Amino acid sequence: MPERLLRVCALYPDLMNIYADRGNLLLLERRCHWRGINFELSASGLGDELDPDAADLYYLGGGQDRDQRLCALDLAETKQAALHAVAARGGLILAVCGGYQLLGHSYQLGDEELPGIGLIDAVTVRSDGPRLIGNVAIEVELDAGRRRVLAGFENHGGRTHLGRSAQPLGRVLRGYGNNGRDGLEGARAGNVIGTYLHGPLLPKNAWFADWLLATALAASEGLDPLADALEDAAHADARRAAGV
Repeated sequence: MPERLLRVCALYPDLMNIYADRGNLLLLERRCHWRGINFELSASGLGDELDPDAADLYYLGGGQDRDQRLCALDLAETKQAALHAVAARGGLILAVCGGYQLLGHSYQLGDEELPGIGLIDAVTVRSDGPRLIGNVAIEVELDAGRRRVLAGFENHGGRTHLGRSAQPLGRVLRGYGNNGRDGLEGARAGNVIGTYLHGPLLPKNAWFADWLLATALAASEGLDPLADALEDAAHADARRAAGV
């Protein structure tokens, strides 16, 4: 059997890495290593052209407003077409918080409008109201007929509103979600996934990390099981923190 390889491209890892979101990449690398799967990590920063076929998973974390502005402009100017090509071929894109906001059509910051790349039918507007902060748990159905819980932490001033063609990632069990009003969290368009769950997300939800791995590797036979006592405890603790 040929050796398996997971290729991950981190977009703006020096700028979009708030709330330890780099931990998501570390967990993916570890779970590959424990299974004997090779792991290759590359980066694409400001001004870099993006090869839509160079990775199996493209990852975009969250950042401060100044850094998010820089990345929004760069995404629109140098990477938008490539990311649309990734989505068109069924490649996997995971974006967290600020990265998620840039997957939509736009992010309105007062009188300023940051461009989005239009991979998800959504708009985000910065609210004058309080930030949406706290532990959060959502129910997702990534595979038909199987519902599971994702747990994490959210902290965002923007309110994301999904359009008619958008599908939420999940339903809020505890917390605020996209906007604190409609009971929805995140968005999914095929293998393009956006969410506000920080924490970082994957160490608190190892089962979701494995779903991403299996999807990115097209592992229809599944992945070898791991001894996940610590990971299961972390997930249980995140759920308890959210009150689920």
